[in-house]
Amino acid sequence: MSVTEAWRDPKQPVAVRVADLMARMSLREKVAQMYGAWLNVDDTAGEVAPHQSDQAPDPMDWTELIRHGLGQVTRVYGSAPIDPAAGARRVADLQSQIVGGGRFGIPAIVHEECLTGLAAWRAPIFPTPLAWGASFDPGLVERMAAHIGQTMRRLGIHQGLAPVLDVIRDVRWGRVEETIGEDPHLVGTIGAAYVRGLQSTGIVATLKHFVGYSASRAGRNLAPVSIGPREVADVLLPPFEMALRAGARSVMNNYTDIDGVPVAADRTLLTEVLRDRLGFDGTVVSDYFAIAFLESLHGVAADRAEAAANALRAGIDVELPGVNCYGNPLLKALEAGDVDEALIDRAVERVLRQKCELGLLDDGWAVEPEYLTDPCALDDADARDIARRLAERSIVLLRNESALPLRPGTRLAVVGPGANRPDALFGCYSFPRHVGIHHEGLELGLDVKTVVEALQNDFSLVYSLGCPVEGGSDEDIAAAAAVAADADVCVAVLGDLAGLFGAGTSGEGCDAADLRLPGRQEELLEALLATGTPVVLVVLAGRPYELSRQVDRLAAAVCTFFPGEQGAAALAGVLTGRVNPSGRLPVGFPGAGASQPAPYLAAPLGRLSEVSTVDPSQLFPFGHGLSYADAEWGAVSLHSPDGWATDGEVEVTVPLHNPADREVSTVVQIYLHDPVAEVARPVRQLVAAPRVDLDPGESRTLVVTLHADLLSYTGRDGRRRVEPGDIELLVARSSTDVHTALPVPVVGPVRHVGASRRLNHTARVI
Repeated sequence: MSVTEAWRDPKQPVAVRVADLMARMSLREKVAQMYGAWLNVDDTAGEVAPHQSDQAPDPMDWTELIRHGLGQVTRVYGSAPIDPAAGARRVADLQSQIVGGGRFGIPAIVHEECLTGLAAWRAPIFPTPLAWGASFDPGLVERMAAHIGQTMRRLGIHQGLAPVLDVIRDVRWGRVEETIGEDPHLVGTIGAAYVRGLQSTGIVATLKHFVGYSASRAGRNLAPVSIGPREVADVLLPPFEMALRAGARSVMNNYTDIDGVPVAADRTLLTEVLRDRLGFDGTVVSDYFAIAFLESLHGVAADRAEAAANALRAGIDVELPGVNCYGNPLLKALEAGDVDEALIDRAVERVLRQKCELGLLDDGWAVEPEYLTDPCALDDADARDIARRLAERSIVLLRNESALPLRPGTRLAVVGPGANRPDALFGCYSFPRHVGIHHEGLELGLDVKTVVEALQNDFSLVYSLGCPVEGGSDEDIAAAAAVAADADVCVAVLGDLAGLFGAGTSGEGCDAADLRLPGRQEELLEALLATGTPVVLVVLAGRPYELSRQVDRLAAAVCTFFPGEQGAAALAGVLTGRVNPSGRLPVGFPGAGASQPAPYLAAPLGRLSEVSTVDPSQLFPFGHGLSYADAEWGAVSLHSPDGWATDGEVEVTVPLHNPADREVSTVVQIYLHDPVAEVARPVRQLVAAPRVDLDPGESRTLVVTLHADLLSYTGRDGRRRVEPGDIELLVARSSTDVHTALPVPVVGPVRHVGASRRLNHTARVI
């Protein structure tokens, strides 16, 4: 192919290159850029997950599939155990065939899951997104994402299916562990950091799941969603807006329907909101099989041709994981006049622009991934350091009655299903829990210590299972109680085992009917407490659980949300005191009742009131977290001599001092309380949460600048407004532990703001 052709010339503007290439392509060649292929080892198209086996792919063999080109290749590394070198060789072979099979020699985009690290055998496993939220540390999350991106790039991967930006609305939902938290500001801040880190390496980040997935009825996966436009605009959309500002180049649709309209067929959301209002110009890719689901699950299409037409009109550019609807069914819809060819051109232009930005259209693009010429261990020292630091910063000390840190020489009983298996530390999108469980006898591929092994370095201990996550026997519970009775302290590691669609108690398709500890674990905990031995509870889980019946009898309680490969070492560090815990809850623990959605962000009537006998208050609230040593906060001040103008800024100043002989890290949380508004608003909502580290004896001053745009909300007319009136800024250690309330009048005219509004605070430490 001659470089004189404009589309091959990297010196030409992207728009010129794409237009030149599209002018040369046939309709069939354009359509081929709009779908992916998920391959078996024999290169037949269409391997699918067992739970989706009824979504058979458009039948064609590999040679026929690539004859006109191919848009994407699905999960070479993340579908079955494959050594990284063998995976890189397979990527090179597939790309060689794709380049050689089509008239233009256009490579495919290779995509993989990368939520807790690249989901590949032997790749490092980082903490889950809920743990990222608990860290309140966007800088560390950005560093983690950059490492993930570097690994992916070396292996010949171009696109990662992360981060998940769904805001938790009901903790019974199985995918809570994949989310960052229940507050849109926290989710957006951490999610945007992940996007910056991943895309700094040239990998395309894919925002999931646009929009409303987490608001399904009763927390059931893929259940219908019934929410109003203000909840979408003010709670669910802001994280996506923040991540788009960070430069995200791809978005994935939500599976569910909102008020009866499946998002995969919703032009209002995927085009009018995402593109016209928010200005997104990247690619929209379908969640796996989402287009075919318009026919098979939602019943809004009579066949796959109609499903393809609906999705394309709505704004989905690429069908993943394989070619179910965007191949022959789409061409059939086109021939029938149900699809305008201009919509195909629109989608293909976006796909080719992205390939151009990735360098895939450049003359001389290298087929072989870098890893083949420069192999190295994926789980290197830098990965392990990031994994350990993030795990440490994400551990939340919920309660401590002087039992922690554990004293040297303490005789420990370590009990529970999470105590002595390494995969108890991993989320459902980690390779071992996502793919490895389907391959009996497969080695973990990483050196991962269990909690028992990590504590053995410091203590004389005896381990007893007690019970598995689900099931168990009376004899095993009694045996664990006997071990606890003979110890000075019992560490009970209880919670979840991640998996998919029933293979665990947390994860995609693993929703909870109530929020009591799964299986017989609560019974085990009661037996341990009955011994009289002080019990330190470690909640190692993918969601918070209801602990109100036991909490007052616990000597201490620690929470960690699937902390990854270095999680056991991090837990041992916190339990021994080598690590000063500093995590904060990104989602509150429920109170008594065990069936209520989390009430943080609730309007007044969503909280405890005299008109209902149900108390939805959280046992441990959003933002809660204790430390062995913490900063002293001085007199907080607000610089706002003439009030807060509806188009202006204010500064909040917080003096901080570390009186301890060790480093401390504190999270200064600032909440907005707007007592009178045009619509019912949350009683309080986070607008800033900077983390400040202080050396022993150090004193610093935190200065946080807030723009009035952060006061905006969606009014009755559907427009976002900043209005005058009296509000309070609450400077707090948690959503219920307020250090200082700062009344401030907002002055000036009502001002309407849009997608260009300020979404973030600024913070500096002086």
